[in-house]
Amino acid sequence: MNYFKTALLLAAMTAIFMGVGFLIGGATGALIALVVAAGMNAFAFWNSDSLALAAHGARPVTRASAPELYAMVEQLSQNAGLPTPKVYLIDQAQPNAFATGRSPEKGAVAVTSGLMRMLSQEELAGVIAHELAHIKNRDTLIMTVAATIAGAISMIANFGLFFGSAASSGENRNPLGFVAVIVAAILAPMAAMLVQMLISRTREYAADRMGAEICGEPMWLAGALAKISGQAQAHEMMSAERDPGSAHLFIVNPLSGRRMDSLFATHPATENRIAALKEMAKQFGGRGSYAARIDEDAGPVERSRIPTTRRRGGPWG
Repeated sequence: MNYFKTALLLAAMTAIFMGVGFLIGGATGALIALVVAAGMNAFAFWNSDSLALAAHGARPVTRASAPELYAMVEQLSQNAGLPTPKVYLIDQAQPNAFATGRSPEKGAVAVTSGLMRMLSQEELAGVIAHELAHIKNRDTLIMTVAATIAGAISMIANFGLFFGSAASSGENRNPLGFVAVIVAAILAPMAAMLVQMLISRTREYAADRMGAEICGEPMWLAGALAKISGQAQAHEMMSAERDPGSAHLFIVNPLSGRRMDSLFATHPATENRIAALKEMAKQFGGRGSYAARIDEDAGPVERSRIPTTRRRGGPWG
């Protein structure tokens, strides 16, 4: 159902694009805008992983520098049937994580030091499984397609706003005149942004479900979400505030003051996600393959081995 919803939303983006192109400049203007927007987003697609990681100051870790974290990612990747992605650590107090990469072979998982401090081993496994689900579902590719169409819509809208009189005359004259150009220029980018956010929120629910299947315990992720929800206000992440366009990548919204499940939210409400995971847990019989490898008495990840903003040395890099 989530894949069907995503397909419908992408179709809606395409319909908005075609409608704006028709209202403003006909086929010619639409084609020019699409080519330019596609070129801009193609660059972002091929470089999205490195751009996102650099924007948030992510540092790579290895099996030698972070053995517990790397082993966890490796085992969960095996459960998911994925190649082990690159692992990164972000030295930020806010507990959060994201995945990037245009394909499973180019995948990367980044977690913050705040997340490592706050969560138990089981809860951290739930978060990492969620991020691996994004990689397995190729959500980065889906979001790139949505961004390409949204970029084309915005470009056409700007073209119509600045060159509306020319666009609404001649062979490509639209049937509603310059008024339609103004309306499209104002409303089309808002509609594209709304649909793009809805796609992101749809993919979060799908990743929650698949992540629970990967680690074998829906309540691990539910517990993690309960702990880290609302932490954007308590621990502001300046890299996310500077680059709000990357907010949809994180497991919870890293931007302060945006926790409501409204039409313009990048993520579903945490309580709704937890409720869905609790319902899923009722349907689970037995423990998953990774769950069987976690000792029943395992506690939080050893805090002395996590770097802080004042201490960068140690086995975590």
